[in-house]
Amino acid sequence: MDPNHKVAEQEALEQLDPLASVPTFKGALGRLIGWVDTLFTVLAVLALVAIAGTVLLQIAARLFLPFSVSWTEELSRYLFIYMVALSVGVVLRQHRNVSVELFHHTLGLRARAVFQVVICLLVVGFAWMVLPHAWQYAMNGAWQTSPTLKVPMLYIFFSTVVMFALLLVYGAIGFLEGLVAIFRSPERPDAETP
Repeated sequence: MDPNHKVAEQEALEQLDPLASVPTFKGALGRLIGWVDTLFTVLAVLALVAIAGTVLLQIAARLFLPFSVSWTEELSRYLFIYMVALSVGVVLRQHRNVSVELFHHTLGLRARAVFQVVICLLVVGFAWMVLPHAWQYAMNGAWQTSPTLKVPMLYIFFSTVVMFALLLVYGAIGFLEGLVAIFRSPERPDAETP
């Protein structure tokens, strides 16, 4: 890929998402986090593809079979829940969650890093408070089974634990990246001016 194209792509991304200009971890730690991001992205995409396959199977069964397949609706719902739970950390890290951006573009690099630190600290605090309750909620499903698939609901309710654990980990990563960006001298002096 052309280096000029990479620079233009980064500038366009920063205009669309001002918080993307806060530098992320580099080196071995950055590569490890990137691999983990890729893993959870692939798992979420696989869940989405499975949802599409399940819904297509349900449609085909209604059109071409004399009976309906009753478990497809339930499976697609559980796959959707896990798709969201598995992708929530990557969405947070890439700043792709729904947000109102009124003033982000006017901030300098350090102010954006401070903003990221505050947001990630709030996310980590919330996830830390909710995670024990999510665990209790998951344990409530230990003696229940789903209506048509007969899967222990523990596995379904455990998606809340996965989601809040990923929010906790990815929030901590974003917090640390923001702290590093605050105290590091800017790599690009022009990024400091709004």
